[in-house]
Amino acid sequence: VTDGTVLEVSRVDRYSKRGPQGPENGGLSVSLLGDDGVRYYGSHLSVVSAGVDAGVRVRAGQQLGKVGRTGNANNVCHVHFGISPPCTGKDGWWIRRGVLWPARYLDSWRRGGNREPAAEVIAWQRTHGCPKAP
Repeated sequence: VTDGTVLEVSRVDRYSKRGPQGPENGGLSVSLLGDDGVRYYGSHLSVVSAGVDAGVRVRAGQQLGKVGRTGNANNVCHVHFGISPPCTGKDGWWIRRGVLWPARYLDSWRRGGNREPAAEVIAWQRTHGCPKAP
């Protein structure tokens, strides 16, 4: 998709059905700020790749982790893929998990296209700002 810098990494699954819903729902996860100004988030991973740590530069196509079923994935192996503006850190989980429906971008990239989400993310942020609560 794009080169970028890792913002946050969760290597420990702290999700609990008894705990607060939201902040830890993703289980093992990686969030990065792409060079296009968009935050990309992948969660429910089974493992985060070695060397993928906050502040590290990553390249488009680099493996960041492996698909899994951590967090609230309900034992269904998948990756939650979020696209959002780079608002707040971990306390902004409701934005980090994604504000755009990613299917059209994923479909484009899968076909070798280069559809960019930056304009849609900027438009969303102009309208909504960076909400302080879900």
